[in-house]
Amino acid sequence: MTAVDSRTIPIGAAFDRMPFTRRHVLIALALFIALVIESWEQLALVYVSGDLGTAFGIDEAGVGVVLSAVAFGMIPGVLVWGPVADRAGRKPVAFWSLLAYGVIALASAFAPNLAVLVTLRVASGLALAGVYTITFPYFLELLPTRSRGRAAVYLSIGWPIGMLAAIGASMTLGGLGWHVVVIASAAAGLWAFAIRAWVPESPYWLAARGRQEEARAVLRALNSPDAEATFTVASERVGRPLDLFRSGLARITVVMLLLNFVFNWGYWGLQTWLPTLLQQKGLTLSASLGFAALSALMMIPGYVSASLLTGRFGRKKVFLVYVVAAVLGGLWFATATSTTGLYLGNFVLSFFSLGAWGVWNTWNGEFYPTALRGTGYSWATAAQLVATTVAPSAVGALLAHATGFTATMLVINAFMVATALLAVPLPETEGRELE
Repeated sequence: MTAVDSRTIPIGAAFDRMPFTRRHVLIALALFIALVIESWEQLALVYVSGDLGTAFGIDEAGVGVVLSAVAFGMIPGVLVWGPVADRAGRKPVAFWSLLAYGVIALASAFAPNLAVLVTLRVASGLALAGVYTITFPYFLELLPTRSRGRAAVYLSIGWPIGMLAAIGASMTLGGLGWHVVVIASAAAGLWAFAIRAWVPESPYWLAARGRQEEARAVLRALNSPDAEATFTVASERVGRPLDLFRSGLARITVVMLLLNFVFNWGYWGLQTWLPTLLQQKGLTLSASLGFAALSALMMIPGYVSASLLTGRFGRKKVFLVYVVAAVLGGLWFATATSTTGLYLGNFVLSFFSLGAWGVWNTWNGEFYPTALRGTGYSWATAAQLVATTVAPSAVGALLAHATGFTATMLVINAFMVATALLAVPLPETEGRELE
């Protein structure tokens, strides 16, 4: 038994001198694949929506309902799972929610009618909400302070990788029917066992629950030089949603919720209907999928560049610059009169908007103390999911009423403008210890 250090320090201080180790790489891989799965689930049916519509005899509005069903189920899901993660731990939530998602997704592949399919997709969203909510705060609570921003932005690259996987699956498996793509999604739920094997419980959470020796054991495994100290934590009550609106947190919470809604509306409103929008501009379905794949590839250098800049200039400045640049890319894309203009405009939009998302995924998880981090992130995720639910149907309605490509894109882009304005009053968190 290792002797306990006589020092008493805040739990966040145990991460200040911690090196980034091979164990962190393994943790990053486990949670990276989890994010790939989350992205895959929300996008896989987008690229086989034509087959889905034919199979059930539904129009674009009906397809929009099916595509929104997972997000609809995730809204109450994240509001439940977030407080559960603050009370029961990050690790069990990540494991059980991903495993349950796989089982329900498998059942949905054999849905006999539209009503059953939508119901099961809502239920799979309810399950997936757990790992979806906790992935970033869980990762942040295992990282050295100086590596937190860069590593968490790199984790975000799992999102375009999931998009590419969804596109690849639709091109290779889509000919066999939409249900085959869903079965592939269900198999991904087995990754829950990798998370259970490779990712330890958060030392922040363990210390907050008074489990000091378990927190020390994890910190030893992560090579923290301060692993033997006694740790103090913020005194907030655990998992109480109303505490997000008390004292100095209220202003941050309101702005954070609004920003999550408008930012995700701007992103999701485009991604859900990108193949259809491109076909309105004369591209074939095959060309549209290729376009979407190239756009996903452009997201990766966007993330990498943001990760390199955030440590030097801070979360806030990099986020604002990238969102404004994404707005300009969106205007270029909306007003393009040639295929080349479409490509270039969307590449700029993809590069900067997803770079901004990488920064936001980190920044958004740093506003709250440990006792409220899972709860705060769950409310943030709920705001995103409300937008994810509304945007496909809203854009589908615009398209159904023949609004047109340019007008639809300008509406989507307006939400990106609102995102930049809302970010201005939020506090900088670069280099700050988590509480």
